[in-house]
Amino acid sequence: MKYDVLIVGAGPGGIYSAYELTKLNSELKIGVIEAGHQLDKRKCPIDGKNVKSCIGCKSCSIMSGFGGAGAFSDGKYNITNDFGGTLFEYIGKQQALDLMKYVDEINMAYGGEGTKLYSTSGTKFKKLCMQNDLHLLDASVRHLGTDINYVVLENLYAYLKDKVDFYFDAAVEHIKAIDGGYELKVNNGDVHECKDCVISVGRSGSKWMEQVCKEMDIPTNSNRVDIGVRVELPAVVFSHLTDELYESKIVYRTEKYEDKVRTFCMNPKGAVVNENTNGIITVNGHSYEDPEKQTENTNFALLVAKHFSEPFKDSNGYGESIARLSNMLGGGVIVQRFGDLIRGQRSTPKRIEESFTQPTLNATPGDLSLVLPKRILDGIIDMIYALDKIAPGTANDDTLLYGVEVKFYNMEVAVDEHLESKYKGLYIIGDGSGITHSLSHASASGVYVAREIVQ
Repeated sequence: MKYDVLIVGAGPGGIYSAYELTKLNSELKIGVIEAGHQLDKRKCPIDGKNVKSCIGCKSCSIMSGFGGAGAFSDGKYNITNDFGGTLFEYIGKQQALDLMKYVDEINMAYGGEGTKLYSTSGTKFKKLCMQNDLHLLDASVRHLGTDINYVVLENLYAYLKDKVDFYFDAAVEHIKAIDGGYELKVNNGDVHECKDCVISVGRSGSKWMEQVCKEMDIPTNSNRVDIGVRVELPAVVFSHLTDELYESKIVYRTEKYEDKVRTFCMNPKGAVVNENTNGIITVNGHSYEDPEKQTENTNFALLVAKHFSEPFKDSNGYGESIARLSNMLGGGVIVQRFGDLIRGQRSTPKRIEESFTQPTLNATPGDLSLVLPKRILDGIIDMIYALDKIAPGTANDDTLLYGVEVKFYNMEVAVDEHLESKYKGLYIIGDGSGITHSLSHASASGVYVAREIVQ
């Protein structure tokens, strides 16, 4: 098939790119090739009863498919340049913010109306954090919830399916520059051609993206990897923060190493979940807008960013090795009480069962000090004590720590101010580019590239 535009990946970048292209020019012939399933076929087999842990599906329904890795996330769209990526460095701060606001308007029009937009502007917690050597980052946060986020994606797919050719369960094996465009070979034997190609493969496509860059000699720079744990505690401990801000991005600089530890992906009254990245089981969190699906716990990640310099280049490989060690010891995700960690003892099933904080994920009780490097673990412990000053109860013995949580960032691919590679008409966007690290930034990059193509 020959197309005007082919999009590789149906995550946020790909979806909003396709959406904007159809809005700007309805005559364009557009195709989207996605390695995972369509939305209604994305079902994780883990049910907590018959299937309790990852069985290694050929295509992970949590990480791949229409909606990307964000489909079953808690649907937080952070409208800010302070975190979530460096898109603003390419297209300018104001334009980046304007595009994120435009994406928010689309979400509201496609099922997100009535959800709340939180803001750190004018909050008293900024001062409280600074008084305790913590730093609260500025942001406006739209929380859709895992349930409403799914509705928005359903409605966007209903709009797009008759205007765009979707190919699901189809992985692109090779991309080749040809006269007047690009040729894409798919694992099902199909070969497609296009004038412009948009690559938006997300974090789960990091290894594939790396291979494409090698084959096409596209320059890349090593990125960072974030390593840490997911904290789960009674929702009331953080309620004064989450009721007003919902998502509070708080940064702490450790005294000994001057490493930065940050909170990430806060899920008030949410649940901790497994995540499968390239066969490695890590941990993440979800939360729901529907009160009936909410829990009595709040969870959030504590992450330490590690940047590597020459000659080491494989930051993701480093993160993977730590995650694999956790999988080796626990058969998946490990859970440990904070009190047990401080006392140097592993958590046991009995200690977890008797904990006042009941886990929302069926994980293996164990000892995170055997998994995480001392420097990273020291930073996490310091951060928990620092958070205890603004949210007393954070450092309680029964606070649960799940490990490991790893955020893999694609190496930064060399693109210009149009997000175009050295090949004319080959655009690389979203988390797969290493430039964006969030739903809002990835979606905004999709809109931006669509406008560039049409112009």
